[in-house]
Amino acid sequence: MHSVRHAEPADAEELAAMRAALWPASSLEEQRAEMESFFSDGPITLLPAAIFVTHTPNQSLTGFLEIDLRSHADGCDPRQPVGYIEGWFVQPEYRGQRVGAALMRTAEDWARMHGAREMASDALIDNEASELAHRALGFEVVDRCVHLRKQL
Repeated sequence: MHSVRHAEPADAEELAAMRAALWPASSLEEQRAEMESFFSDGPITLLPAAIFVTHTPNQSLTGFLEIDLRSHADGCDPRQPVGYIEGWFVQPEYRGQRVGAALMRTAEDWARMHGAREMASDALIDNEASELAHRALGFEVVDRCVHLRKQL
């Protein structure tokens, strides 16, 4: 059984490791600094944000979901705030056990409590596993794009 709760400062190290696994372009040290800032200063956004974690009975973290409110998101009603999944990760050995679904249900409840009527998220265009996990929980694809930049 995996319980869901708000992340706490004592979770920072495990969260940093999971975030580094989810976003390998950033280092574990960068993730530690972000978690330290989150727990000491709060989220960097002006709108509400939260981090939820799942854990085993002995309190080892099995996954996390970061959510915030956004004023808009692609494919969503621009007249309403939207709950936005900023990061969603389940440890590989716990995938397929409804851990991600439990995190998402908690996030949906949080978003409703903050006035959102829609949820949005994103995934890299080649991350088929993430897209399938989102679709299994009722998300639909609303857009596909490639982001480009040029150094000036």
